[in-house]
Amino acid sequence: MFWVLLLLLAWAVAGSACTRLCLAAVRVAAVDADAGTDVRGRGLTLYEAAFLSGGPGRVADLTMVSMARQQRLLLARTGWATVVDPRGRDEMERSVIGAIGPEGQSRIAPVRAATASADAVGSLGDRLVSAGLAVPADGRGGIAAGIRQVQFAALAVFGLGVAALLLPAPPDMPRGLVALWFALPLALALSCLAIARVEVHPYSRWASPAGQRLLGALTRRAGGGDDRTYLTSVAVRGVRAIGEPDLREAFEHRDQPWREPHAGGA
Repeated sequence: MFWVLLLLLAWAVAGSACTRLCLAAVRVAAVDADAGTDVRGRGLTLYEAAFLSGGPGRVADLTMVSMARQQRLLLARTGWATVVDPRGRDEMERSVIGAIGPEGQSRIAPVRAATASADAVGSLGDRLVSAGLAVPADGRGGIAAGIRQVQFAALAVFGLGVAALLLPAPPDMPRGLVALWFALPLALALSCLAIARVEVHPYSRWASPAGQRLLGALTRRAGGGDDRTYLTSVAVRGVRAIGEPDLREAFEHRDQPWREPHAGGA
């Protein structure tokens, strides 16, 4: 009757994974419920859209791209940032300038990291969480992690079922009945994945369901070829939406080893 122990293990794996996913979904739903009707008709700033799409790092990227397009920050294709105009127009820009330092020049990677951890970005995230648009820090990645756990559980249950069928069959237990018993926890895991796909997809680390709806509305309204539309694309899609080859190359080099600063660039 060793197959019974494998069956109990299959139920334990599937049940615990599905429970974790359900609890994560409940936490996200609670955030969405807290948003209530307050977000109806509310718009998103570019910084808010960037945070909900990609977190603090995306806000830093957007700020640097915006300053570079206004020629107040030079982003060289070698991965260096140089301050042209030291007067920041808002808290995010001042955070970027402060991260570059008094010498006015720094690698893009540490500037991005310092800006992402600045108080201005932290305050932005807190406001979005309070408004029910962003997922709290303790719940970020919960849905995606839960999905991965249930997927692993489904594979584990299948493997345990195969192992049970390879064991010598008890004389009073047909193999088909053994397979049926293992099909039950497998069905639980697969149905949990299907429900999650319908109810909570896409699985966002940063935006709550209410935040995702506002992001969708912002994307649908974006149109034309003006600068705000361009920056909206960068906020939602990240640096891969950058159209200028030199500017895109500057961000591609941001994590490369140290090089001598270069005065040319985007």
